[in-house]
Amino acid sequence: MSVYRVAQVDTAGGPFEIVEREVPQPGPGHVRIAVDACGICHSDALFVNAAFPGVRFPLVPGHEIAGRIEEVGEGTYSGWQVGDRVAVGWFGGSCGHCTPCRQGDFMVCENLKVPGWAYDGGYAEAVIAPADALARIPDALAAPDAGPLACAGVTTYNGLRRSPARPGDLVAVLGIGGLGHLGVQYAAAMGFETVAIARGAGKADFAKQLGAHHYVDSTADTPVGDALRSLGGAKVVLATAANSEAITATVDGLTHRGELVVIGAAPDPLGISPAQLLMSGKIVRGHPSGTAQDVQDTMAFSALHGIRPMTEILPLDQAADAYQKMLSGTARFRMVLTNR
Repeated sequence: MSVYRVAQVDTAGGPFEIVEREVPQPGPGHVRIAVDACGICHSDALFVNAAFPGVRFPLVPGHEIAGRIEEVGEGTYSGWQVGDRVAVGWFGGSCGHCTPCRQGDFMVCENLKVPGWAYDGGYAEAVIAPADALARIPDALAAPDAGPLACAGVTTYNGLRRSPARPGDLVAVLGIGGLGHLGVQYAAAMGFETVAIARGAGKADFAKQLGAHHYVDSTADTPVGDALRSLGGAKVVLATAANSEAITATVDGLTHRGELVVIGAAPDPLGISPAQLLMSGKIVRGHPSGTAQDVQDTMAFSALHGIRPMTEILPLDQAADAYQKMLSGTARFRMVLTNR
């Protein structure tokens, strides 16, 4: 093809429009991906609304990309070939020269290349991406499933596997939305005694269907901390809900040396006092997403255990509708744009 289509916004907070562009050629160390599917993450709104520094317009969002390599740039690692199925997530490449990169901690690169911020993202028919951002998609995963696993999936999976919890430990997942519905599935598959925490008694059956052994209604008369302590106390709480008050309410439910892993991006400060942490040695940790290898590990684990995101699929032409449904909170649970 000589042209390809993208869904872009021209100004901060502006409407989406479908436009055609000339097909770009990948430079050294890069590949061009024919995008089969791209998930819509709530973080995309931060770029659309220019809430991050350095956002440039027109902007093509999208960092839950799944597709096939269409062309390999000169000097790119020879292990990548045309036709390979690959995913690119929040980790869209690293600079390789900042202190975290020199220490091998690429996920917290000071110049992290997030698709839709550092370069055009996946609300498109094609995207140019650095080779170090590529994760190989297993044959068992369809593109609309692989895309969300490159962000929502790896964030929850990595947050759990890098926590101090071990099989048999009580692990709670706060929120069962776009992130949490995957977190509950991963926690159960990892052998944790899994607690799902959400608002309302009506979500209990759904939580059990996802694999939760217990359900805690955060709107009930019993405080969340007391409910977790009645189960023995949580070794880990994976906080996926972007609500600081709800996150804070789980701290007293941690067992000794328990860890609160925060992945829900809430703007308000947490209301945690030092006294809540000191005597029992509790830990509060922010957890970013995961590297390309972490994404690949997440997809392999998901394929092995039959874990899939719950998605609603729309064509690229309906990017504006899909984005608005994500913003409204009515998506169940991940909106995904497809080209095929």
